[in-house]
Amino acid sequence: MAFSLAWLTILGLFAHSAFRKIGLPGLLGLLLLGALGGPYGFDLIDQQVMEISSDLRKVALIVILFRAGLGIKRDTLNKVGKNAFKLSFIPCMMEGAAVMLAAYYVFGYPFLEAGMLGFILAAVSPAVIVPAMLKLIEAGKGEEKGVPTMILAGASLDDVVAITFLTSFLGIFAGSQMALWRQVMSIPISIISGLLLGLVVAIVLLNLFNKVDMRHTKKTLIIVGAGIIMTTIEDVMEPFLPVASLIGIMFVGFIILERKPKIAEALAEKLNKIWVLAEVLLFTMVGAVVNIPLAIEAGLIGVVIIIIGLLARSVGVFLSTPSKEFTRRERLFCILSYIPKATVQAAVGTLPLAAGATKGEEILAFAVLAIVMTAPVGAWLIQWGGKNLLTESR
Repeated sequence: MAFSLAWLTILGLFAHSAFRKIGLPGLLGLLLLGALGGPYGFDLIDQQVMEISSDLRKVALIVILFRAGLGIKRDTLNKVGKNAFKLSFIPCMMEGAAVMLAAYYVFGYPFLEAGMLGFILAAVSPAVIVPAMLKLIEAGKGEEKGVPTMILAGASLDDVVAITFLTSFLGIFAGSQMALWRQVMSIPISIISGLLLGLVVAIVLLNLFNKVDMRHTKKTLIIVGAGIIMTTIEDVMEPFLPVASLIGIMFVGFIILERKPKIAEALAEKLNKIWVLAEVLLFTMVGAVVNIPLAIEAGLIGVVIIIIGLLARSVGVFLSTPSKEFTRRERLFCILSYIPKATVQAAVGTLPLAAGATKGEEILAFAVLAIVMTAPVGAWLIQWGGKNLLTESR
C-alpha cells in the first residue's frame, strides 16, 4: 500500500505540473493518472489503497472545505447570500426533474428509478468547483460582486439537496413508509443542524486555541481531525437526525475568520500546503474508481440524458442569477461553473444497483459517464471562464 501511495504522489505531482504547463487544469492529469492506474485501467494501484479510497477522498474534501470557509468574508457572503441560496436549490431541482422526466417518459424507466437517476446526475462536484473558486478569490477575479464566493457556497448546498432527493427515492423503492414531504423537510433540518454542529466545533476550537499555546501546524492538524469527527457524527446521527457536516466544516472556517482573522490566515496558509498532497490523492482516487468501459456502455442514450440535465441546470443557473445584478458574462461563467460532476456520482452511483433496481447497472453507467464527460470539460471551462469572463477587482 505504501508503495502505491508513493508512486501515485510522485507521478501525480508531475502530471499536475505537466497539464498546467500546457494550459489545462492540473486535476485533469490526476484524473487520467488515476484512471490508468486503477482497476479499470492497468490495475497498478494496490487493492488496500482502493479499499480506503473513499476515506482518502473524504479527508481531502475536508481540507479544501475548511480552506473555503477560511476564505469567505462576511461582507461578501451578505452580498451574495440570497443568490447563493437560489443557486443551491433551483438548478439542482431543474436538472433532477428534467432527467427524471426524460428517463420516465422517453426512455421507459420505472418512475422511482428515473428519480434515482435524476438526482444522482443532479449533484455537482465541490471537489472540482471549490478549489477553482478559491484560486479565483485569491486572484481577485469576480470578487467585486462576489461571484466565486456565491458559486462556492451554492455548490456545497447543492449536494445536500441532490442526496436528500436520491435518499427519498431509494427509501420509497425499498418500502420505507416515510412520506416524501418529510424527506424534503430534512433538507433545511440537515443544513441547520450542520451549521449548529459547526458553531459548537468552532467555539471549542477557538477556546482551545486561546487557552493552549501551540504552533499553527498543530492547530491545522487539530481542525482537520475535527472535520473528520464531524463527518463521523453525521454518519452516526443519520438514523435520527440529518446533519450536513460538510456545510458545518465550511462554517467552522467562516467563524474562525470572523473571530480570529490572524489565526485564520495562518491556518489557510497551512491548509494550502496540505492541499498539495490532498489534491493528488483526491483526484487520482476519483479517477481510479471511474470504469471507462462501463461509461462507454452507457452509449448515446447516456450522453443524451446527461445533456438534457445540463441544459435544464443551465436554465436554472440563469434564473438564479438576475440580470440586474450580474452581467451576461458573469451569468455565463456561473453556468459553466456548475457543469462538473465527480465525487458524488463516484460515491452514490452504485446505490440503486445495491438496492435491487432493475435499471441499476444502467444508472451506474450513466453516473460514470457523467464524470467522464463533465469533470474534465467543466474544470477546463471554469479555468477558461475565470480568465476571460470575470473582471479583476480593483
